[in-house]
Amino acid sequence: MSDELPEFLAQGEQARLFPVLSTTSKEGRTTSIVLACLAKIDEFGANLLANLGVRVGIRSKVETYTEVVCANRSAAQKDRPDGLIVVRTGSREWRALVEAKVGSTELDAEQIEKYRLLAKENDIDCVISISNQFATTPSNHPVSEVNKSRSKIPVYHWSWMHILTEADLLLSRDSVSDSDQRILLNELRRFLTHESAGVKGFDRMPREWGDLNKLIASGGTVPAKSNEALAVISAWHQETRDLSLILSRMTETYVAERLSRKHRSDAGLRCKDELQELKDNHQLQAELDIPDAAAPLKVIADLRRRCVDVGMVLRAPEDKVSTKARVNWLLRQVKTERLEELYLRLLWPGKSEPTQHLVSDLKADPDLAAEGKDALSPHSFFLFRSKHLGSRFAQQVNFIVDLEELVPAYYRDVGAHLSAWQKKAPRIKEDRATAEDVTTDAISEDAQNYAS
Repeated sequence: MSDELPEFLAQGEQARLFPVLSTTSKEGRTTSIVLACLAKIDEFGANLLANLGVRVGIRSKVETYTEVVCANRSAAQKDRPDGLIVVRTGSREWRALVEAKVGSTELDAEQIEKYRLLAKENDIDCVISISNQFATTPSNHPVSEVNKSRSKIPVYHWSWMHILTEADLLLSRDSVSDSDQRILLNELRRFLTHESAGVKGFDRMPREWGDLNKLIASGGTVPAKSNEALAVISAWHQETRDLSLILSRMTETYVAERLSRKHRSDAGLRCKDELQELKDNHQLQAELDIPDAAAPLKVIADLRRRCVDVGMVLRAPEDKVSTKARVNWLLRQVKTERLEELYLRLLWPGKSEPTQHLVSDLKADPDLAAEGKDALSPHSFFLFRSKHLGSRFAQQVNFIVDLEELVPAYYRDVGAHLSAWQKKAPRIKEDRATAEDVTTDAISEDAQNYAS
């Protein structure tokens, strides 16, 4: 990498793997090391930037800088970004300012807006923020004011745990081709997992969590525009993103939250719809897509029951007619011996109400499933574990601790062993075994015989 700075920078230096900084500058040290690795480890940089829609090809060159001062800035702009990323591909150049926070320090919307203005004045494409806050996608910023801004400069977000997960997956899947770069990436992984780096997962719900639980427990109604509820929903989004990263590292594959297209593109609409769900049903819900799993992993936090339900919805096998046969098809896939609190909810056609049984009871007597539904067969099943948390449910930390134990445990014990039903491939009919049997003359003869 050249020591010469880009022309739009007045000050700055290359991001260093071994930055010479004050021992109190945890933020600067972590940022410098990560940016240096982003530039020096090909697959790592390419994967992170691909999240933002930036393609890094063989001809691309990635450069990273820290403590940058832009050439064009007003006298009032005394803040300077933590970093800069430049991707050069031929004559094209893509640039991003970086703002980073570590530990419990949260991003400041006003500061990000200043960097947006700075980016606009210096022909920089975007701003990237990095912190211990979580975003469902890089374009859905965890700070709501940033999403509401009218600025045309996009702001993307990476959590530190997202960066750590990318490094961990690349190594666990042996996806880094250069041996020296693999060693370097492993050292980065080792560094990010040390407490001195200031990287941590989502570990507590906000104080509004307890207040909202008290309101619902006392029979109260969630207001249509409740700031308490919106704070809880925002925290839930951060936790479900952290859960997807936890499962990614555990399964060594990319686990993502399943969102509708409209919710993926409009974070405000997502919050509005989930607030209505919380108001009507007192529930927070999420779905996690695990590659090649039988179905998305469904997570429900029920504030009225103080329960967490974790499960999968599977289509019933259509090649089996009776309820007993369909239920047995699913029960044979339940391999775990931990059947306590494991339920099967049967979903019936038309307006027939769902029914529900303990899996242990159905294993003992599968005929239970058909009681009261003699003329029907279920079209789908919800196989789930329901855990009543009691007072721990309303506690900021214990709720997260229990949730992050329950979700992976269900997938490990139950979900990973399930297979979705698929129709069998069509077979060639005996009376149409050759091409001559399906000529126009042959079909015409069939038609005449059918008519007679």
